[in-house]
Amino acid sequence: MTAVVEAQALGKRYGRHWALRDCTVGIPAGHVVGLVGPNGAGKTTLLKLATGQLEPTTGDIAVLGGRPAGGRAQLAKVGFVAQDTPVYAGLSIADHLRLGARLNPGWDDGMARERVARLGLDPAHRAGRLSGGQRAQLALTLGLAKRPELLILDEPVASLDPLARREFMQGLMEAVAEHELSVVLSSHLVSDLERICDFLIVLVDSRVEVAGETDALLATHHRLTGPRRDPDRLPAHQHVVSARHTDRQSTYVIRTDAPIHDPAWTVTRLGLEDLVLAYMEKRVIESRHTTESRPVTLEARR
Repeated sequence: MTAVVEAQALGKRYGRHWALRDCTVGIPAGHVVGLVGPNGAGKTTLLKLATGQLEPTTGDIAVLGGRPAGGRAQLAKVGFVAQDTPVYAGLSIADHLRLGARLNPGWDDGMARERVARLGLDPAHRAGRLSGGQRAQLALTLGLAKRPELLILDEPVASLDPLARREFMQGLMEAVAEHELSVVLSSHLVSDLERICDFLIVLVDSRVEVAGETDALLATHHRLTGPRRDPDRLPAHQHVVSARHTDRQSTYVIRTDAPIHDPAWTVTRLGLEDLVLAYMEKRVIESRHTTESRPVTLEARR
């Protein structure tokens, strides 16, 4: 499978703080990829490294087979919509389109103007007078009219109301279908990703916890509920993602390709949000266990 983004042991450090560390991932071409994880997981840092806005401290990253932002030809292949969907408040919509045409050699002016008209935007209006949803749509139009091979979007709908989010996602889906783009979209709103993404990456503490096509991931993850049972009593092929216990009951999220025949378990399928939360919870539990297992030294009283 061809990778549009490939990172090996990638890291970015600011002083003593690692914003991203030891990240290895391949992002496949021809997919709409959802990148999810908690705050501080390194999602924005990874996307900025992929767009050449940051230089890595350690490791390597390639985008469409080349170095991120490595010259005009490479820049032309990648579109980017940043977290706050930035536009220039003092410029009109028409000014933005003229600027896009000047900066991008593959600019599709007809598509940009048709999209602006279809959205009901007045080209004479200044961007500062647009609503949040309209600014997001303008930023998406600029990214699409560049005619990139890869479109990267970093939390583009985080500040939008539900209707504006739906309209933005609908516009993105139509563009993907029409232009056969590869897309990487980071978001905290898993319900939005569920409607559009066919490939999922869960990033926690800069580590890729799981990556794969969403249908395959949902088909191989299950919730088991039944009498309390320790994880070492589960079959070897049932990989435990997360576990919760009461005095009498255990609830596991497991990953397995094999059928589950044990009649003691009630087996249910997971939704995408359940799957993401299970992997995030796994890292929290592991962190707690690591902390609890550290030796404690008590200083003798004098």
